[in-house]
Amino acid sequence: MSSTTPSTVIIRPYRPGDHDAVYDICVRTADAGGDARGRYASDDLMPDLFAGPYLHLEPELAFVLADAGRVVGYVLGTADTPGFVRAYRRQWIPRLAHRYPEPTTPPHTPDEEMLALHHHPERLLLPELADYPAHLHIDLLPEHQGRGHGRRLLETFLAAAGRAGAPAVHVGMVTANVPARGFYDRLGFHVIPVPDPGPLTYLGRATTGQGG
Repeated sequence: MSSTTPSTVIIRPYRPGDHDAVYDICVRTADAGGDARGRYASDDLMPDLFAGPYLHLEPELAFVLADAGRVVGYVLGTADTPGFVRAYRRQWIPRLAHRYPEPTTPPHTPDEEMLALHHHPERLLLPELADYPAHLHIDLLPEHQGRGHGRRLLETFLAAAGRAGAPAVHVGMVTANVPARGFYDRLGFHVIPVPDPGPLTYLGRATTGQGG
């Protein structure tokens, strides 16, 4: 039976035992959709910023794609970005203080740039995103992309975020990740104009209703 036979591929809630698999998928897709292993001093750096805090702070909004029991994708996020930012500063930064001390000089290297993001979660609080209080991160291993699994994962998150009270969701995607932009366009996301967005494009949509 093929590993992509639909009956073997399921979406289920995240479990603590999935932690390492989620971290592995995160780093393998963290370079604008490509493999970021070896790019930073630690392969845990990107997952510690873009996966770990959600698993720790809001595991009820994390879901995994499992193929014959193996975790091959995930979606995670929050229904309340301001609340998440407060919890990140109150809980997540102290939790990792031994690993990532606060920088004392402006960032000059890729690692230092990521650490600066880690120590400034308030960067997520853009006024243009206020009407889209939920946000998410979704990643699948390459061999499981383009098969409809991403749509199913995203729809699972949208439903959960809607139940949690979020009327709309946003994503901040790396503009260079062209395939990701096509994915979000097909699912009904639209551009949210943000002044000086840097390397990101912000997209949003309602948590209810049909995508493209």
